[in-house]
Amino acid sequence: MRLYAQTPARRNRQVIGDLIAVGLMAAAVWFALAVRDAVMLLAEPGRRVESSGDSLAGALGEAGDAASNVPLVGGLLKRPLQSAADAGAGFADAGQSLQDTVGQVADLTTTALIVVPVAVVLLLWLPPRLRWIRRSVTVRRLLDSPGGSDLLALRALNGPLGDLAAVAAPAGGLADAWRRGDRQVIADLCEVALRRAGLRP
Repeated sequence: MRLYAQTPARRNRQVIGDLIAVGLMAAAVWFALAVRDAVMLLAEPGRRVESSGDSLAGALGEAGDAASNVPLVGGLLKRPLQSAADAGAGFADAGQSLQDTVGQVADLTTTALIVVPVAVVLLLWLPPRLRWIRRSVTVRRLLDSPGGSDLLALRALNGPLGDLAAVAAPAGGLADAWRRGDRQVIADLCEVALRRAGLRP
């Protein structure tokens, strides 16, 4: 199985097409990751809220513990400080929740920005490449089969007339020479069909 044509012009087009396809897919991945980094900046306020909430809850919890040691009113002093510490923990949870939401949005956006462009590039680039590979295998197999050169010569006769200009036409024309089984004409026409497919004899 051949991945690239043997004729320089077609091979160059295939290589350039492959490089463009790979470049577009790499650019899509790079862009998606850049967008993800930008979206993740939105999680910074959540990190600050979480850090501040944790600090506030810790400080108020310690103050409540210290206030509980005050004789007679320690329990009364601890209760509001503990409630405030719980509120601080709630702020920390809200900050964590914001970070989680931003992370999910960033992941979904990144996935969409990678999958959609890569799928479009693959749909536009891969089928023609696979078709050419399958056609080149078929043409080679046909050439190696009994009577295959006659069929390839017929295929060349049915193709664009400009491709036949390089074949020396004997008296009576190419079609008549093909019908008579002229081996030289059949070989020349085979070469035309192979060249058209991007292959060499």
